[in-house]
Amino acid sequence: MREIYEKLRSVVQEERVIRNEPMANHTTFRIGGPAAYYVRPDTQEELIRTVRLCRQEAVPWYVVGHGSNLLVSDEGYDGVVLSTEGLCRCTLEGREVRAEAGTLLSRAARKAAEGSLTGLEFAAGIPGTVGGAVVMNAGAYGFEMKDVLVWAKILDRDGQVLILDADRLQLGYRTSCVAGKGYVVLEASFKLEQGDRQAICGRMEELAAKRREKQPLEYPSAGSTFKRPAGYFAGKLIDDAGLRGFSVGGAQVSEKHCGFVINRGGATAADVTELCRQVALRVREQFGVELEPEIKQLKNQ
Repeated sequence: MREIYEKLRSVVQEERVIRNEPMANHTTFRIGGPAAYYVRPDTQEELIRTVRLCRQEAVPWYVVGHGSNLLVSDEGYDGVVLSTEGLCRCTLEGREVRAEAGTLLSRAARKAAEGSLTGLEFAAGIPGTVGGAVVMNAGAYGFEMKDVLVWAKILDRDGQVLILDADRLQLGYRTSCVAGKGYVVLEASFKLEQGDRQAICGRMEELAAKRREKQPLEYPSAGSTFKRPAGYFAGKLIDDAGLRGFSVGGAQVSEKHCGFVINRGGATAADVTELCRQVALRVREQFGVELEPEIKQLKNQ
């Protein structure tokens, strides 16, 4: 792997290519073993060139934003983790907000508010990036990315850069075609409506207060652990199954909101995985409902 290290440094500055970097430092769960190489491109072009290099050299690679919906294995990842944190340029163009993949959703929402544009308030409290939000069609409070997304700029499996209209991304409940087609999101544009800046900021503050009240923000977590089953709420099913506060090792079903698995301290990926397995099993046995994980997992193949 020494050869790939030198090649990565030919694309990205040496200080932004880190070997054996603990992924616990880069996920909101604060869990995860080391990535063989953790690379922080500073521009879209650097990200594109790095992805092309990994494909050319047949080196495993994975793109990470804020790490807010990710569980990395305790063994880590024997490949290249590409962070989009350097791709955070965000601009207003008329009634559109254009944001690079690594832009925090909270920042994109604030940029919209600066322009008195309404439509992104729901995203202000989602602890993720624009790229990740497009990949999973992130949503909250009855709104989703597909409601405001105009287009996404992507790198396709063949190494070509394309701009795809939102309807070509097959956005559904916490899903899109991005991962399945091997796309990498580089940038996105959101079409919004003109509104009252004070009202927009007030709505964002209201949703932030609701989030603080109802979610266990005082503990590391990856957000909502399970997708919402049709006709049900995952948190209520888990609570009704008597699993509020249920724990495995350092992982626990939040006592504040049963839809969240939290890291109470020292939790491992194995703890979280086993806890989720047992929770899903208990819910299936009691209610006949299948819980599908919303959290993405990164591990060696």
